[in-house]
Amino acid sequence: MPAETAPLIVSAWLGGEDFAWLDGLRRTYYPPDRNRLPAHLTLFRHLPPSIAPELRSRLADACRAPRPAVEAVGFLDLDGGTAVRVISPALLSLRADLADVFAGSLTPQDRSDWRPHVTIQNKVSVAEGRALAARLAATFTPRRLRIEGLACSAYQRGLWTPISRHMFRG
Repeated sequence: MPAETAPLIVSAWLGGEDFAWLDGLRRTYYPPDRNRLPAHLTLFRHLPPSIAPELRSRLADACRAPRPAVEAVGFLDLDGGTAVRVISPALLSLRADLADVFAGSLTPQDRSDWRPHVTIQNKVSVAEGRALAARLAATFTPRRLRIEGLACSAYQRGLWTPISRHMFRG
């Protein structure tokens, strides 16, 4: 499927040090035969390619604002996986604004409540996922994450093809 006809994904672009930490967790705990992507914080999972020009414009506009404060605060049980739980009122607001603009184009999953997270393990047994979350939580300290910008990618056969990247300037 050409990138021009593939569904679009919007994600937060993680800063280098934070990306290295989260991607290291993902490479350590995600089943290697299924780990086809680096660590990511997804805002939208499936937008139609027809909105690409307006989406790029809206992402560029959103990145004129100050970089949102973002914090990793613990772990989420994904019923067969584990994720780093993220909180950010500013990122939540940014996403809500984009969701309002593209409301008619959102899938049910993208319309539902957004729980920001970075998946570090998936497609394992529920017991294995819960055990990892408990083990990591025992020594975890909340930490700020640096979000450099927003990225748009095309979803093609399980991989993401970069379309555009917009860096925060404020």
